[in-house]
Amino acid sequence: MDEPRFAQPIPNVTVAVGRDANLPCVVEHLGTYKVAWIHIDRQMILTIHRHVISRIPRYSVTYDNSNTWLLHVSQAQQDDRGYYMCQVNTNPMISQVGYLQVVVPPNILDIESTPSSVAVRENQNINMTCRADGFPTPKIIWRREDGQSITVERKKKVMVYDGEVLHLTKVSRNEMGAYLCIATNGVPPSVSKRIILDVEFSPMIWVPNQLVGAPPSTDVTIDCHTEAHPRAIIYWVYNSVMVLPSKKYIIDYNENSYRAHMKLTIKNLSTGDFGNYRCISKNSLGETEGSIRVYVVPPRNESIKVAQPEVIFPIKNDESYAQRSPNGIPFERKGMPIGQSYYTDMPPKDFGFPNGKCSK
Repeated sequence: MDEPRFAQPIPNVTVAVGRDANLPCVVEHLGTYKVAWIHIDRQMILTIHRHVISRIPRYSVTYDNSNTWLLHVSQAQQDDRGYYMCQVNTNPMISQVGYLQVVVPPNILDIESTPSSVAVRENQNINMTCRADGFPTPKIIWRREDGQSITVERKKKVMVYDGEVLHLTKVSRNEMGAYLCIATNGVPPSVSKRIILDVEFSPMIWVPNQLVGAPPSTDVTIDCHTEAHPRAIIYWVYNSVMVLPSKKYIIDYNENSYRAHMKLTIKNLSTGDFGNYRCISKNSLGETEGSIRVYVVPPRNESIKVAQPEVIFPIKNDESYAQRSPNGIPFERKGMPIGQSYYTDMPPKDFGFPNGKCSK
């Protein structure tokens, strides 16, 4: 009679935690001998022949009435990971071993990681931490949600940073925004945590045009740009009084992250509307302002006479002016308005300019 023997080795099996796993043991010529399953790592006998010995109800065994003894592990847990022995009670005993790998998808440990929102003053340093467990050990990467680069080691810019701790030095307002910590270990699904970095600084203002001119009875728009975080209160002041929206004043406000753009339109300008307007930005860290002067410009149908340097041209037949020229040539000054806002001089026809006009 042939002695029992193993027809094939026990395969190594990998299963995600919570899923079912099966380990086959194929024995030929078993006869009256019996097959047992043992978890070596636990030093625990699981089954003998068709009977389950272990008190863990997730283990069971089936026999296909041929030569395969199948150990079932339902809803596998991490404690089930390890070596399993299939043993036949011959003399001497024969056995073979297979390995059950239980993998665990990554899980970010919030209690050991940076909160979902964190603030830092501009030009200060900050560390953001992201820790995760799982099996195999997860890999941690960082990236910015807006696709911008991350500045590390002061000057080096990278799109992706590897490591549990992201160290940012002398943080600037440009680094404000959402950062994604992503944990992967080859076991789906990957997981991520979103951390909002707020960079706090006092307000700054710049004014594109500090002098704005307009004729009476027209509309004029002035504007200012500001940067601040926390969010600033922005308003206009004229003659020491806050400007409020009305039929006279239209205020337009656009905000994008820590930047803001505010416009003030003054309708139907009158004498009392000309002067200095102040754009003020204020938050918990400070206050600043910009000044814009609105001045009157005459309507287009009026001319402004602007003094120009005297331009002189010689005249052939006027001796009465001869003493005005160092070389004895008499001079005459003539001029005419050009356009509506300034004067220039025009030489007479006798000196070769057609129609009495000279090119500028």
